[in-house]
Amino acid sequence: MQSQSRASSARQLELLERAYAYVLDHGLTSLSLRPLAQAIGSSPRVLLFLFGSKEGLVQALLARARTAELEVLNQAPPSGSPEDFVSGVRGVWHWLLARQHRRMLALWVETYAQSLVEPGGSCAGFARKTVDDWLELLAARQPAPLRRSHAGATERGLALAVLRGALLDLLATGDEERTTAIVEAYLGRLPSR
Repeated sequence: MQSQSRASSARQLELLERAYAYVLDHGLTSLSLRPLAQAIGSSPRVLLFLFGSKEGLVQALLARARTAELEVLNQAPPSGSPEDFVSGVRGVWHWLLARQHRRMLALWVETYAQSLVEPGGSCAGFARKTVDDWLELLAARQPAPLRRSHAGATERGLALAVLRGALLDLLATGDEERTTAIVEAYLGRLPSR
């Protein structure tokens, strides 16, 4: 019985990865089990068995997307000087700018918006969690006294707003030069301490 559970778990992980690749290409909003199952070499019945329901599958996909986001956030080590904050924000922007991340970022935007439109739906809490994740990343790059201050909270909130706004513009227009100029203009206005 335990080996059957392990096999189901391995199959569940395999199908989750395939489903994640599928939603990166097709989005999450109009996800339908039949086309998804056909595209990933499964059946709707197997997906329902492994994930309990369509909502259970969507929850697993959101958890997978958040894992991908957290992997990105954890790549940059924390620091604590003013220059580290600027280089941290710049590093995050360059990661967001990379073309190979666009599909994941489009899914992130879709899920973020869905969590706001349907606060009790399958994406519930996603937007809030992602804001907290990014603010934590930015806080780790601030000097300790600033990190604990109101001014520090405002600074990282502004950095997040600039990054998120530039990302939305980038995804909408593809204009890397203009959006990078916006981020750099913000960074140029940060006081050196």
